[in-house]
Parts: sequence; C-alpha cells; structure tokens
Amino acid sequence: MPALALFRPQTLTTLYRIEPDNPLFLLMQHRAGLFFAVFVACVWAAFIPEGRKLAVLIVGISMMSFLVLYWLGGSPIQLKRIALVDLAGLPVLAGVAFMAFRP
Repeated sequence: MPALALFRPQTLTTLYRIEPDNPLFLLMQHRAGLFFAVFVACVWAAFIPEGRKLAVLIVGISMMSFLVLYWLGGSPIQLKRIALVDLAGLPVLAGVAFMAFRP
C-alpha cells in the first residue's frame, strides 16, 4: 500500500531504494500522504453517501493521471502491473460513478 510510507518512511527505502537524505524521499513521502487521502475518501464514501461524488472524482483523477503519465512516459515495463490494475479498475469506477451521480 503506497500510503503506508506516510507512517513508515523506511518503506520508501525498501520499495524504491530512496534513502532519507535524497530530496525525492520527502516528495515520495508526500505522495504517500496523498494516497492516504484517496484511501480515506473511499472509506468515507463507503459509509457517507454524500461523499461518493467527491470520492469518485478523487479516485478518477488519481487513476487517469497515472495512466496518462504512464503512456506519455513511454509505458515503462516496471510500472506495467500498476497500469494494468488501474486500467482494470476503470470499469468498476465507471459503475460506481454511475450510481453516485444518477438522480
């Protein structure tokens, strides 16, 4: 879980081989915080119907931005599994979006 690095920064060194003295370490830890925010929005939306539209937008932005950046970045093989999971999740997200935004 990418959000784990917010609470266990050493995970960044384990997963990405980024040492704490590297400026990217702070950026990656911030990214973990953003993933935690996406997670919280999804959990919130599971219990609070009024939060579902916003959660759909947040998750959609997260998934689509990664897929676009992955494609523009030449589709690096190291990130293929993440791209495939996001791609497979889009139809599920579309179904959730339909239910969240229907009148």
